[in-house]
Amino acid sequence: MLKYVEISNDIRNKIIEGRYIANEKLPYEKDICEEYNSSKMTVKKALDILVAEGLLVKRRGSGTFVKDINPKERENLIASTQFRGLSSFYVNHKIKSEILDYEVINPDENIAEQLLVNKEDFVYKIIRVRSVDGVPSVIEEMYMPIQIIPGLKRKNLYGSIYEYIERILKLKIQSAHRTITVKKATDYEIKHLNVKENDPIGIIEQVAYLDNGQAFEYSIVTHRCEDFKVNTVVFR
Repeated sequence: MLKYVEISNDIRNKIIEGRYIANEKLPYEKDICEEYNSSKMTVKKALDILVAEGLLVKRRGSGTFVKDINPKERENLIASTQFRGLSSFYVNHKIKSEILDYEVINPDENIAEQLLVNKEDFVYKIIRVRSVDGVPSVIEEMYMPIQIIPGLKRKNLYGSIYEYIERILKLKIQSAHRTITVKKATDYEIKHLNVKENDPIGIIEQVAYLDNGQAFEYSIVTHRCEDFKVNTVVFR
């Protein structure tokens, strides 16, 4: 992941978690450079991303401040951040992907229905274990239509697939429908997540959509209970 993207992800997380509060002034750019061991240009690009997202505002002669966002904007921020995956939540940690399966298949009836494709169409089948600092965190089982996400290579699976979709393919990810459940670990999950028999695990099943309404991903993501957290906003 590019350094300025890592920095913008980390500052975004601090805003979401309340470590930077509304109308608070950010440290000077030179101090941010020292914190992330980065150049002034890299930090400027990171801050520009957050300004463009409406999270920061630059006031001439005063500095950069956290914008006071309304509940709806915060809801959208939480949703978009959850799309960014492990790489955004663990910026200063080592993320590793182990590929368990990568092939092109014809989808079964359920996958075809979820992705709104025909059973004769081709989809990627991707199963990988993602670890944080050497500790297995999630098992991702993903299906994506080739005609919508072309050119996905095995080498792309070792990093952020969403970054490939947005930065390389120039597609915009907009939303997802999710079902969240909890169950006991199976032998498969015990093996790959290094959990114990009968340990609870969290499951997020989702269909994700581009801004044109096309479904581009059907996935089932299995989390260790220690790492399982879903952020949401509820309105009355």
